[in-house]
Amino acid sequence: MSMSQDPCARPQLLHPDEAVPMLLQQIIPLYETETVPLSEALGRILAEDLCSSIELPPFNNSGMDGYAYRFADLPGKGTLTVIGKSFAGHPYHGEYRPGSCIRIMTGATVPEGYDTVQMQEYATVDGTQVTLEPCSEQWENVRLRGGEMAAGTKVLTSGTEIRAAEMGIIATLGISHLRAYRRARVAFFSTGDELRPIGSELAPGQIYDSNRYSIKALLMKAGVEWIDLGVIKDDPEAIRQAFREAAAKADMVLTSGGVSVGDADFTKQVLDEEGKITFWKLAMKPGKPFAMGKIGDAVFCGLPGNPVSSMVTFYKLVLPLLRKLQGHKPASTLQLQAVLTSAIRKKPGRVEFQRGILSQGSDGKLQVCTTGSQDSSQLSSMHLANCFIVLAQQQGNTQAGELVTVEPFNPVLC
Repeated sequence: MSMSQDPCARPQLLHPDEAVPMLLQQIIPLYETETVPLSEALGRILAEDLCSSIELPPFNNSGMDGYAYRFADLPGKGTLTVIGKSFAGHPYHGEYRPGSCIRIMTGATVPEGYDTVQMQEYATVDGTQVTLEPCSEQWENVRLRGGEMAAGTKVLTSGTEIRAAEMGIIATLGISHLRAYRRARVAFFSTGDELRPIGSELAPGQIYDSNRYSIKALLMKAGVEWIDLGVIKDDPEAIRQAFREAAAKADMVLTSGGVSVGDADFTKQVLDEEGKITFWKLAMKPGKPFAMGKIGDAVFCGLPGNPVSSMVTFYKLVLPLLRKLQGHKPASTLQLQAVLTSAIRKKPGRVEFQRGILSQGSDGKLQVCTTGSQDSSQLSSMHLANCFIVLAQQQGNTQAGELVTVEPFNPVLC
């Protein structure tokens, strides 16, 4: 929808907790799937249920280094004869003999006829004779065939994120390829005549385009395909062409800068003409100017130009959209209470996400301090931080010793 009334003109700023559900309502998850090798599946979202075609474990195996014996042969402490050995990958193939035992290693097959394993710490060895303390019950220290799962068991369901543990489970099942939802394609460009690529000389009034690198890092950790469209000058036609190119290639178009209301911020003007866009001035600091809508079939998100503002709005607003777009299950934000170690000055009116350092005090309680200057142009505040200190919209100054809400960074931001 073209903008007949500019929501930026609303007298009341939108609370970020209201903005996120509104944004998510406009996201339709990607349902296109592709087959990927397990070695490349980390971070992908499973697009099929996976069932086990085998029993796990596939054979009785030892949970300890020690000696396998028949429980009935050793009602009390006694001596057995070692007649063979069973190592992982090299099982014992002989037959059971009464009064015998098998030297066995962890993970090795427990031979037919033997049903208990005593750890080697409770064994006294004299040549081929071993005196054992008896186990308290049959099958002790034995991992039974099918004890973890039976053949045909549903192991992982569609929609599961493949992490390290899931990689191991899938490999245990012997599955080399799986169906996953494809990664979202995100096209990114920065706007601003003042931006210069790193490695070049700066003229007066110019700065290096640092946002490209911080946002690219965040996108890489979010598991998307990155399409870099470079720096676009502050020119309506150049921005228009960049939007058209980005929308033709990507599922999401992400920009940095140009979403404020300055005389040279042309992004809004072009979006009014080219896209279906909703603008917000959010009641959050940093990150007040933020835009979201659609360009063609692509989702659009416009981040503020200040480096910290762009990272904070990505983390709080864009990341939930990308997660839904790529099929992730909704995730709640972990919030903790910590003791503030130094005073914070704040004016009521906006939710503030101050960058903080969360630690455990000598008394065992969580404590937090700011990283120093909270200016939205200073990336050092993000570099030093491991959490946000979340100050409520109508909250004012906060004194040392008060409890404050903190949100530890998740791995995408670290």
